[in-house]
Amino acid sequence: MSSAATGLDINNRRMAMRVQQVGTSIFSEMSRLAAEHKAVNLSQGFPDFPTPEWLKEAAQEAIAANINQYAISHGATRLRQAIAATCEERMALTFDVEREVTVTNGATEAIYDTMLALVNPGDEVIVFEPAYDSYVPSIEIAGGIPRFVTLESPDWHFDADRLASLFNERTRAVIVNTPHNPTGKVFTEDELGLIAGLCNRYDALAITDEVYEHLVYDDNRHISLATLPGMRDRTVTINSASKTFSVTGWKIGYFMAPPDLTEAVRRVHQFVTFCCAAPFQDAVAFALETAPERGYYATLREDYTHRLNKLLRSLDEAGLHPIRPQGTFFIMSDISGLGFDNDVEFARHMTAEGGVACIPPSSFYENPAHGADLARWCFAKRDETLDAAGERLLKWAQSRQ
Repeated sequence: MSSAATGLDINNRRMAMRVQQVGTSIFSEMSRLAAEHKAVNLSQGFPDFPTPEWLKEAAQEAIAANINQYAISHGATRLRQAIAATCEERMALTFDVEREVTVTNGATEAIYDTMLALVNPGDEVIVFEPAYDSYVPSIEIAGGIPRFVTLESPDWHFDADRLASLFNERTRAVIVNTPHNPTGKVFTEDELGLIAGLCNRYDALAITDEVYEHLVYDDNRHISLATLPGMRDRTVTINSASKTFSVTGWKIGYFMAPPDLTEAVRRVHQFVTFCCAAPFQDAVAFALETAPERGYYATLREDYTHRLNKLLRSLDEAGLHPIRPQGTFFIMSDISGLGFDNDVEFARHMTAEGGVACIPPSSFYENPAHGADLARWCFAKRDETLDAAGERLLKWAQSRQ
């Protein structure tokens, strides 16, 4: 046996069983390849343009005002008040600032905390796939069992009978991500109504990830599942400032839930991060308080619609068959027929030979074969970045003729 193999075995023995099957994120691999090949990075989902100046100034002012020590574990009062006011305006729901609103270290922490707090070993959690990559590890670390419903391209519909068949007495919760990463799907009122009806029938919880709520295009409309009949008191609604205000590095997320669920999730949160960065909390509170009067959300949608259309044209011209998203800042494309064995091979080839990095979505599926004919591209980029990607994609396409 080689020393390398022996070392690997030792490392595996030292790992707790709960993490032995957790691999390295595909985002890390593709960003590494993009840097290695000096490719235009359209893989990982973060903006390469600046955070709004007024928001950066608010953070700087908070630091100068000495808002630099521990915040309240469940979130600074000003921020929780701003979140509650925003929810009342957008969702027409009232959340108690003290007992139902909590600030977390990004939406990903909120997802993890929620799974550990509410899912018991052996409980089943229904997941729509392809799924954001933190969902399944969080469920499994909690001892839960993921059950999958597949969104079918190109319109990303799901089989209602399949969904209904998964609900049973062991179903603890369903995760609903709308607008949906990576497909760009925005769940309709009818689809959400079906999910709500099943949750009510089987006394199941709903965990919603709504971080892209402001990035919705064309005639599509974001609806929060908690607003549907019977769902206010059985839903954990998770959101974040990261995508809305282009501050992914600040890691300010939050969730709203009824008091008993909130208390459970806070018990985990206090021992995961305890609290979040105090000056950033103050700045995000300022952002939520002033965004409507600035016309910020309308401008955000206009800017992202422009970016969406730019990248969509480039992918189309390169013969990469893009599927127009209804929301988020991602485009999925159909790469079947291009001669690649799977999406991972295509993504590595495109990064090294085409000079543009994308994400292979097979890692978002229970069965990787279901994503083998797809690629995901991020358009949360400056015009210069998208133009450079478009030029490289066209050159790549021409080289294959």
